[in-house]
This record gives sequence, C-alpha cells and structure tokens, in this order.
Amino acid sequence: MRAWIVAVAVTFTLSAAAQAVAPNAGTQSPAPGMSNVLQTPPPGPELKPSVLMQKDVKARLAGLIPAAKASGSAGATLVDYGSYKIQLSVRTASGGAEVHAHWDDVMMVEEGAATLITGGTVVGGKTDADGETHGLKIEGGQTQTLAPGDMVTVRAGTPHQIMVAPGTVYGAVVVKIHEP
Repeated sequence: MRAWIVAVAVTFTLSAAAQAVAPNAGTQSPAPGMSNVLQTPPPGPELKPSVLMQKDVKARLAGLIPAAKASGSAGATLVDYGSYKIQLSVRTASGGAEVHAHWDDVMMVEEGAATLITGGTVVGGKTDADGETHGLKIEGGQTQTLAPGDMVTVRAGTPHQIMVAPGTVYGAVVVKIHEP
C-alpha cells in the first residue's frame, strides 16, 4: 500500500461491508460527471478515521473503465464531506480545459499516463453559476507528464487540462478541497 494514501487522511473504508450498509447513502449531489456517492457521514467529532484500501481503489477504477471507453471519461465520488470530496476519475480521451473557482484538486495517479497542462489561457471558456469555467483547450500553459505514483496539486483559480494519448487508460484518485 502506498504511504501517500494514508497521508491524505482518507477517512472511509471502501469495503464490501460498507457498500452493503450504505450503498447510496450520499445526501450531497456528486460533482459533474461523478456518481455513486457511497457515504456522506455527519460532521463532528463522532467521525472516526479509517483507511481506503488500495485494492478497493484499483477494483473501483477498473469498474469505471468500460464507461470511460464508451464516453471518454467516467468517475465516482467515494465520499463527500462538504468541505472536501474523494473521487475517482478514469479517462480514455483528453478532457477540456477547466478552472475551479472554489476547489483545489489533489490528484494521485493510479494508472496510465497523461499530460497535465496548467496555467495559460482557457480558449472558448464559459463560466457557470458555481464559478466553474470550462473551455476547449489551454493556450500558453506549462506541460508535465504524469505517471502512476505521481501526485499533483492544482489550486483553485488555476487553468488545467488532462491530455490522454489514444489507446491509454488514465486513472486517478482526486481529493477536491473547498476554498471559500
């Protein structure tokens, strides 16, 4: 098991028992493109930490691959605590450019390779009511190749885009942290 999974203070065990107890217990709506919120525990001191097992993450990512192959991307929200979310993202095609007004992204690459573009200018960007900007591509950004084991932090307000080579399956755990 990779130490960084523990280091991000993941607080939900994705186990068959947990899924059987609360398979669709989420009360928060999932992020766009994400589904299957497994649990939204109440806030407060009664929340106890636990561990998200790598074998369970790998199995869940593998389960998203058929949907990603059909549409270019698929995802799932594992937990939604309001101020932060833990999600899975699988891509078989490049995504558009985006800028989150209120969310930092911490991405931990689990499988495949991709090119991350950050900074620059979003081309054809449109901003929705939540302050999320989506566009066609980024011009003038910096590129970085991502591989399994890499961790990336993209702060709120930073243009970013994931580019995936044809025939590649890219999978990541994404922790989204709300910035007021």
